[in-house]
Amino acid sequence: MHRWSTLFIPTLREAPTDAEVASHKLLLRAGYIRQLGAGIYSYLFLGNRSVNKIVAIVREEMDKIGQEFLLPALNPKELWEASGRWSVMGDNMFHLKDRKGAELCLAMTHEEVMTDIARKEIRSYKQLPQIWYQIQTKFRDEPRPKAGLLRVRQFIMKDSYSFDIDEAGLDTSYNRHYDAYVRIFNRCGLDFVSVEADSGAMGGSGSQEFMVYTDAGEDLIASSASGYAANLEKATSRLAPVEDLAPTGDGAPELIHTPGFRTIDEVGGFLNVISHHQIKTMAYIAELPPADHAKLGKSRPVVVFLRGDHSLNEAKLAAISGGELRPMTPEELATTFKAPAGYLGPLGLEAAPHPKKPGTLVILDKALEGRTNLIAGANKEEYHLRNVTPMRDFKPTLTADVRNIVEGELDPIGGEPLRLGKAVEIGHIFKLGYRYSKAMGASVLNRDGKEVTPIMGCYGIGIERILTAAIESSAAANGGDAYALHPSIAPFQVVVTITNIGDPALLEAGEKIAADLTAAGLDVLLDERDERAGVKFKDADLTGIPFRINIGRGVAEGKVELVNRLENKNQDVPLTEAVQHLSELISSVR
Repeated sequence: MHRWSTLFIPTLREAPTDAEVASHKLLLRAGYIRQLGAGIYSYLFLGNRSVNKIVAIVREEMDKIGQEFLLPALNPKELWEASGRWSVMGDNMFHLKDRKGAELCLAMTHEEVMTDIARKEIRSYKQLPQIWYQIQTKFRDEPRPKAGLLRVRQFIMKDSYSFDIDEAGLDTSYNRHYDAYVRIFNRCGLDFVSVEADSGAMGGSGSQEFMVYTDAGEDLIASSASGYAANLEKATSRLAPVEDLAPTGDGAPELIHTPGFRTIDEVGGFLNVISHHQIKTMAYIAELPPADHAKLGKSRPVVVFLRGDHSLNEAKLAAISGGELRPMTPEELATTFKAPAGYLGPLGLEAAPHPKKPGTLVILDKALEGRTNLIAGANKEEYHLRNVTPMRDFKPTLTADVRNIVEGELDPIGGEPLRLGKAVEIGHIFKLGYRYSKAMGASVLNRDGKEVTPIMGCYGIGIERILTAAIESSAAANGGDAYALHPSIAPFQVVVTITNIGDPALLEAGEKIAADLTAAGLDVLLDERDERAGVKFKDADLTGIPFRINIGRGVAEGKVELVNRLENKNQDVPLTEAVQHLSELISSVR
């Protein structure tokens, strides 16, 4: 049992003006956190208790499948150069030098360190599989810290790594993590969804994100009644069929003068055609990783052709191109297309014969597959072309889905309409494959005595994001200004509020109930401050503690008021039954 009068719980009546999302406002008002700098927060007493409870849940479930390590946050440059990520991470990573001039970084994640341990210590398939995890502070030089704990520069993460002899073993490790994550998020009281996701800078063959729907989120999730769910970076859909234009003349590409008309809308209006009858051209340069320099060079042109009414998903394109993308400069456009922006098109463009062969990587979006008689830029200033038919008039390097889906399109599983919603990522699991183990020279002997490369997975959980996602969800259900945390992650499960400490009977009853609740194994905060009852009630609500027992006038009749803030219900219960009643109620929530 803790006594409110002895604790540091600096609640605020109003949130600072720079607090934007609900969780940021409420964490500040409840005295959970205080800001030290941009994206850097101190966790005060209540915040630290909740974080520790989340960590305990994560640790308990991870201990069932893996072994806990603690790795250094300070990493030498050479380790990250070995994996090729020193340059790839760029300004997102904190770089520093020691007094001797050696370059180091503050780790954003620990694939390199774990792989370094594995390559030095694991020699045989008999030592596999291995699952190693840690719960540690990570650092990211976030360019735009905002939204409280949702976008920060220092954060706590559970990151784990699996090493297996083959893909079947990786599948097992991956599935064990999936099941552990489901248990963790359920125990934290989160309403979450698992979605197909992009692997991004982590690399690998596949990944899933665990997301919580909230308007504070920055990720967009596509989902449907069929059970389909995917991050926008991976989402696909079924498109309704469209009728192609009739050919003109002999059906061959026909040059049309389009003076001053450049955009899809301008050209469509001039030619009286709708946007899905047009080809949109997008041109980029992909800065390639060092491993590709020998075959493909340091960079390569990447050109994408989309339906005129569609938008490009750069994450999908980056996964195909294998590099960091930037738009072509006017000079690069002239070199690639021999034409200025606004009149770019596919004819005459020489495409690389294969994605792994040198030359311009030309990608046709799948939505243009089978289409005929389209309008496209002519690669000639003030001119476009009619009757352009993909595969007949030009051949891309490959055809792939690189567009953003649109709300209302049909999902690829059951054909149900898709809806888009904002969400916060709370966990992410990756099948890394051989990217790190191969690059860093990890190897083991297999059953036949042959040296092989172990296959890896990595798996992350944002500890603070569990807390913020829980607050965002609860606040949304309560109008944005109130919230209640699940008993498993709240700083206390119940606050016993003595409405008038000047009344000896109330003081005695409050002390006894608090002691009895503590003896029953509950986490109790006793509010015995010399404050007005209304002040105490507001403070208790601000802290997000899910249950409150009010010790007031009803004590004279042998009753106390039990406030269930998870369900917004109040009820009077007999004083002698309060402990049992609340214990059963909390057990049912779990």
